[in-house]
Amino acid sequence: MMQLRRDGITDTRVLAAIESTPRELFVAPNQHANAYANHALPIACNQTISQPTIVAMMTQALQVNDRHLVLEIGTGSGYQAAVLSRLARRVHTIERHKTLHETACHRFEQLMLRNITAHLGDGSEGWAHAAPYDRIMVTAATEEIPAALLTQLRPEGRLVLPLGRDGEVQQLTVVHREGETFVRTPMARVQFVPLIAGA
Repeated sequence: MMQLRRDGITDTRVLAAIESTPRELFVAPNQHANAYANHALPIACNQTISQPTIVAMMTQALQVNDRHLVLEIGTGSGYQAAVLSRLARRVHTIERHKTLHETACHRFEQLMLRNITAHLGDGSEGWAHAAPYDRIMVTAATEEIPAALLTQLRPEGRLVLPLGRDGEVQQLTVVHREGETFVRTPMARVQFVPLIAGA
């Protein structure tokens, strides 16, 4: 927690959510010793679990409260969704890899996180069945924000995502919807795996 505070994470609710989410459950057994190291770790399907500072930074930037309906694009290990579930009313999370989806669902059950609904599908299309969302988080990089996600974001809602090309440094960006206008605010330079269309 001290490292996160040094990195500028000041929201006590975010810090408490991270502290109460056992990160070691979301990595492979051979990575347990590194679970809390401040760098990304490999998971199945050539994906990664983001470093704790990035998870905390994105969560803090999303400004989630217990009235919010949240959509996460890219379930991955399930760790980010688990953190969000401790802050939001309900979290919908989408993953295109069946292996990751099933493993994450098992972890949510283990932790009795009943306010997460996990979907297998194309994250670039969002999840229109539960829209509109107060908050949307994308945990994979894209050059352009998918139109479906902008459509599914409630007015005055916030979207956090990394913008940029695969294999290059990207810009973590906050998008605030003001009516039909989407205001972008850059935050930090990051590097994420790409958002890939198709389930």
